[in-house]
Amino acid sequence: MTPTHTIVRPYGDTTGDGMVQLSFTLPVPADKRAEGAALQLAGKMGMDPAMVVHTRPVGEDFTFFVVYGRVNHLVDLSTVEVVERDFPLLTAKEVNALVRQRLRRKLVVVGACIGTDAHTVGIDAILNVKGIAGEKGLEYYRELRVVNLGAQVAVPDLVAAAVAERADAVLVSQVVTQRDAHLDNTREMVAAFRDAPQRPLLVVGGPRFDELMAGQLGVDRVFGRGTTPREVASYLVHALVTDRPHRSGPHRRSPQGTVAA
Repeated sequence: MTPTHTIVRPYGDTTGDGMVQLSFTLPVPADKRAEGAALQLAGKMGMDPAMVVHTRPVGEDFTFFVVYGRVNHLVDLSTVEVVERDFPLLTAKEVNALVRQRLRRKLVVVGACIGTDAHTVGIDAILNVKGIAGEKGLEYYRELRVVNLGAQVAVPDLVAAAVAERADAVLVSQVVTQRDAHLDNTREMVAAFRDAPQRPLLVVGGPRFDELMAGQLGVDRVFGRGTTPREVASYLVHALVTDRPHRSGPHRRSPQGTVAA
């Protein structure tokens, strides 16, 4: 495919054959009837022909399937909407230098998993010095002061900690997202910060977040899966340091950490 092509089809064996692989679970015991139900569902979803390539019982009354088949749908790349990175990707040295020279104090970051979410793998990957994928976490940055509140943090406790620490930014990770709990928790957090003495930069992230939903949720940035500590650090510097003189509203801060109008 050349860069000028905007209409594409999925492929599995040969280019443009339309083959896709789909996995799902049905609330039926693992037997021939279950496989027939899986094929019927695949057909209603537009897969024709389709074949069940993997079946596994999930307890006594549920079955997990992997189905392989052809679809006729096309994708128009010119209509795809994504959030492009609109800030430069900086090194740790560059981040530290900018904070030291322009903010003239440490940039304070408070992070947590809120609600009943006990999975700290996401927030730890961004904040802990060990980081992820060969990148050091925000604790490694000398000019950043990081406060990691851990898991299952109630929203009022998060707000209280952010106010007490005079946080410039609050980072929230949500991994457990049944029944859209990540969206409800985020909206609760945003509402709580409206009544706080100061509103820090609000950043959320997790595998189920849609990066296009920042405005709907009322946060400043949404990061999806695969986000690295370097991306987050670069964004914080862009939003709170290099772009600070051009910002308006409750996020704008003076070098002493107070909120400017």
